[in-house]
Amino acid sequence: VGTMQEAGLFVTFAEIAGVFVGFGALIAVRSGGAADEREVVYIRTVLSFGVWVIVAALAPVTLGAYDIGEREVWLVSGLVALVGLAGVFAVNRQTPEMQDYWAGRAEWRTSTSRRQFVLEYAVDALLLVAILAALVLVVLGLFPEQEPALYLTAVVLGLLFAALQLLLLVYAHRGPTTTSAEAEQPLE
Repeated sequence: VGTMQEAGLFVTFAEIAGVFVGFGALIAVRSGGAADEREVVYIRTVLSFGVWVIVAALAPVTLGAYDIGEREVWLVSGLVALVGLAGVFAVNRQTPEMQDYWAGRAEWRTSTSRRQFVLEYAVDALLLVAILAALVLVVLGLFPEQEPALYLTAVVLGLLFAALQLLLLVYAHRGPTTTSAEAEQPLE
């Protein structure tokens, strides 16, 4: 990594992503499990993208400690990030909830308003395409002076993606339900 400031930024982003992973795991454990498929998908996405951001953010910091050129740091970091991203998609795609979703069998997919569905996935697609584009540009080395900025952009967008999924998880999460008999009980 070129400067200590860049290294500090990457470490900070890894720490923030670690907090997202912690919150996602806490929500999953604290609530006694997800209430529906959508929550499972959001939890898995928050956790997997949070871990991806941690790995992607720490790759150039770790590689920068070795006696290799700056181009090699960004090339290897970009490859690690791309392979990690492919791994996240491959693993998540194999889950029953995602298979049901993409096959159109997910109950929540049909119950979500069309407008919400289109907006959510348009934003997701935009962020993911931008992440991929930035990483591909880093790996190809077409803009050598911009590699640190492009890589930083990919990590920041990954963090934004994880944050958006956490926000969607919180909005999708239904709190504990009470029966009408429990609601009528006086507080002691």
